[in-house]
Amino acid sequence: MNLVFLGPPGAGKGTQATQQAEERGLLYIATGDELRKAIAAGTPLGLEAKAYTTTGRLVPDGVIIGLVRELLGQPGAEKGVVFDGFPRTVGQAEALGRLLAERGEALGAVLYFDVSADAVVQRLSGRRVCRQCGATFHVASLPSKRGALCDRCGGELYQRDDDRPETIANRLRVYQEQTASLLDYYREQGLLVRVAADRTIPEVRDAVNAAIASAAGARGQGGTGSEQRRA
Repeated sequence: MNLVFLGPPGAGKGTQATQQAEERGLLYIATGDELRKAIAAGTPLGLEAKAYTTTGRLVPDGVIIGLVRELLGQPGAEKGVVFDGFPRTVGQAEALGRLLAERGEALGAVLYFDVSADAVVQRLSGRRVCRQCGATFHVASLPSKRGALCDRCGGELYQRDDDRPETIANRLRVYQEQTASLLDYYREQGLLVRVAADRTIPEVRDAVNAAIASAAGARGQGGTGSEQRRA
């Protein structure tokens, strides 16, 4: 079972993706995190990517796909993969399809975490990060018991620039513009499932489990899935 989890910042896809990977014994791949690891480790791909990031340019699809190819060679990938936030473009989606086909595999489902802009702003604007240890809190759902100080180390908590309401609104607008064609691409393949992500984490997890079970059932019957209702 290979799965793609897509959604705007703050949709909760990362939480759900890591949970699903752990519960199902699948390899979890977040290309952004892996790219930063490769850059820090100084791998050939990391050095190539660094040449772009240090000058403010986007890392080309070819580098990203090369990274994914390497990650698919890791132990555990043969059981299946949960891709978190990847692919980001139709070109990357087409390349991922070819990589999986080389392995005699295919995607089982693409879950799109559909969430309102208001909910995203509320989630992200309430986030606070410790300047000292990097621990993350939320003023509403996970507040520090020490107020403006970190529970773990006593460091100062602050709001990142990326988490300010005006910045979040712009990030959402850019994301929607960039992914519209990608969602159409997977919709046409009958792989796209929209998950209503405005709900609680347990409620969203139930919806994700139902969507995956439905996709697995369709594949077992020789189908390719159907366009998809909101789970």
